[in-house]
Amino acid sequence: MVKTAFIDIKRKEPAEAHPLQRLNDWNEYQQKLQDDDLKSQSSRCMDCGVPFCQIGMDLNRATTGCPLYNLIPEWNELVYQGKWYEAYQRLAKTNNFPEFTGRACPAPCEGSCTAGLVSSPVAIKSIEQAIIDKAFENGWVNIRMPKKRTGCRVAVVGSGPAGLASADQLNQAGHDVTVYEREDRIGGLLMYGIPNMKIDKQVVNRRVNLLEKEGIKFKTNINIGQDITMEELRDQYDAVILCTGATKHRELPVAGRELQGIYPAMTYLTASTKHLLNPESPAPEISAKGKNVIVIGGGDTGADCVATALRQGCQSVVQFGKHGRLPEERPSENPWPEFPQVFKMEYAYKEAEAAFGKDPREYHVSTKKFINNGNGSVKALETVAFEPYVDENGVQQLRENHQLKKLWDADLVLIAAGFEGAEDDVFNTLSVENNNQCIKTKKKSFETNLEGVYAAGDARKGQSLIVWAIQEGRKVAEEVETFLTGKLLQSKKLG
Repeated sequence: MVKTAFIDIKRKEPAEAHPLQRLNDWNEYQQKLQDDDLKSQSSRCMDCGVPFCQIGMDLNRATTGCPLYNLIPEWNELVYQGKWYEAYQRLAKTNNFPEFTGRACPAPCEGSCTAGLVSSPVAIKSIEQAIIDKAFENGWVNIRMPKKRTGCRVAVVGSGPAGLASADQLNQAGHDVTVYEREDRIGGLLMYGIPNMKIDKQVVNRRVNLLEKEGIKFKTNINIGQDITMEELRDQYDAVILCTGATKHRELPVAGRELQGIYPAMTYLTASTKHLLNPESPAPEISAKGKNVIVIGGGDTGADCVATALRQGCQSVVQFGKHGRLPEERPSENPWPEFPQVFKMEYAYKEAEAAFGKDPREYHVSTKKFINNGNGSVKALETVAFEPYVDENGVQQLRENHQLKKLWDADLVLIAAGFEGAEDDVFNTLSVENNNQCIKTKKKSFETNLEGVYAAGDARKGQSLIVWAIQEGRKVAEEVETFLTGKLLQSKKLG
């Protein structure tokens, strides 16, 4: 590495298709960096004695560093040397699906990059995606068959990143793994929760097809608790892993919520992707075409709703956020290596600005009432403003100012206020215990109150990042492997 490259060489982001041009399709919006650029970007890595990029922890209610503990300085060095195959081998040691994280992870590794203290952080996410894309292009990602089968059977419920990671690990250990998915396609949030512009569904299918060739069985359109009971699963399998996600959306209980035209964000995104994957089907069940769209919630899911509404041809789009506009620079109360809470123009906001001339985000907004058009559908909503104040303990809080009311035209309202945890059916039908709407597991364990039944991912941890889900999937697989090994040893003794 060049010792001062992190200062001498400027950070370079992948180019993007022009915002107006890309609204005409659903393709991934980011383009690839050239190999020379990737080499120079990887040279910016400082090869730290203590690489904070891979510490992987929750710090001040946000993720700091990579929870997968990716060997980032190692594969940066290999990319700089042009050793792409070796870089792929390092990457695959810790990450089952770098093609997903390289596209949709918010890159907490970059937020804690040491180079970011004095310059801009290393473009870790772009380099990660380049490594795995090159690995697929060159045929380095091959079918890996287990050397032998143990005869143990494992059921994984849910095919998101946690479910797929646990299935992959246990299949490679030689166990027979079956993944159950209630939707019509495998992938969980990778398939229906993240739009095509961020993760092309062919990328998801490519990995699923590979896992299937390696021996994992996939069963779709099966809802555990309805089509198959938990008792039946436990009878048929030696272990069960619940990776059902945290898909219970946070509601907005205000007057008029029952009106037509108001939907949870994930319902809208799922309907859009289903139509995209089956274009000969009728128009999507929920469409923004020709409508005034309001998205309530300032996070990534809300941004994805904005981008989707633009591609469907909305007449206007606005996104409400409870909090104020983030600062341009990292504030003193948000020090390195915490994830930087700074203002960003995400892809959706660039597109909205290009289409309508302004950033669609509105700050300090509280929705108070939905207004009926006279036929049972929403036509507008009423808001008041939040204003910041400092309480008696010196802590900054928000309160509503009802003097600042405003009416907004709205034909389609999408609620993207986050998720509360696992859906109620998980607890009502699967006999697992509830811990603040997450599946309760034993202390320092992934096992639930049911012997041989485990939980991982957002269903256990709560709404989080893809990297945490994959980490949970890998760790629950370790625990299940220990459990199954014990069963095999016991059966040999009895035999």
